[in-house]
Amino acid sequence: MKVLILCTGNSCRSQMAHGFLESFDKNIIVCSAGTNPANKINGKDIEVMKEVGIDISHHTPKSVDIYTDDVWDYVITV
Repeated sequence: MKVLILCTGNSCRSQMAHGFLESFDKNIIVCSAGTNPANKINGKDIEVMKEVGIDISHHTPKSVDIYTDDVWDYVITV
């Protein structure tokens, strides 16, 4: 299954959702992107996710443009 999490900046909510979905099932392919991606992920998000045992420090904001030709089972907007 392929899931795209989509938001505006791809620096906060979508990154957290991405991390949670990956932690639920390693067989799910999860990507996240934004319509206007930020320069970097929000540091507070990294800190909060670490508190629940999920490391998203390696995530970076990406533009939805790089995924427009891909086929997705689900696109979740946050």
